[in-house]
Amino acid sequence: MSREQAAHKVRIIGGLWKRTPLQVPDVPGLRPTPDRVRETLFNWLGHDLSGLHCLDLFAGTGALGLEAASRGAQSVWLVETDRRALRAIAQVLDKLKADQVRLVASDALSALSQAQSAGHRFDLVFLDPPFGQGWLDKVLPRLAPVLADGARLYVESEQALTDDEIVQWLGTRWALVKADRAGQVFYHLLRAGNPTKGES
Repeated sequence: MSREQAAHKVRIIGGLWKRTPLQVPDVPGLRPTPDRVRETLFNWLGHDLSGLHCLDLFAGTGALGLEAASRGAQSVWLVETDRRALRAIAQVLDKLKADQVRLVASDALSALSQAQSAGHRFDLVFLDPPFGQGWLDKVLPRLAPVLADGARLYVESEQALTDDEIVQWLGTRWALVKADRAGQVFYHLLRAGNPTKGES
């Protein structure tokens, strides 16, 4: 197996479906969240997500949303536009009998409108968009109508988020509670309210 092939293999790392491999289709801009980054994220979130409603707006391989479902999330929306990625996710969902996971063939903005119209509210939102396309500017200001009280946001970006950007996109109620970096990827956990320092 080449180093490139190894880099393009991901798996669910915890919960009911631990070690389940996920396909990584050859899709431009697809950048799966590495296993060790997801491990850090779910250490921050807690390993039991029972009862939570989750939204993965740029699903790609589905790794983030499926990780949440594997750890007990009550419902998960996986939003994706690429047909190859959708087919790969659909195959995994069929294999796992993942009835709590809904695959949404849509772009992020249309999916947000759909969720808002249906009155859906999410406790946890994953944002891992293609870099260099301004997606955070487009999506973050439109999240409020679909967020439950106390919701948390996970955001990956090519640069560290600043306090000014968070206020501009989300308002003053939101704060950064955790952040780290893996290579060229910066990843962040945000929460509404006034979390105490170090809260996860």
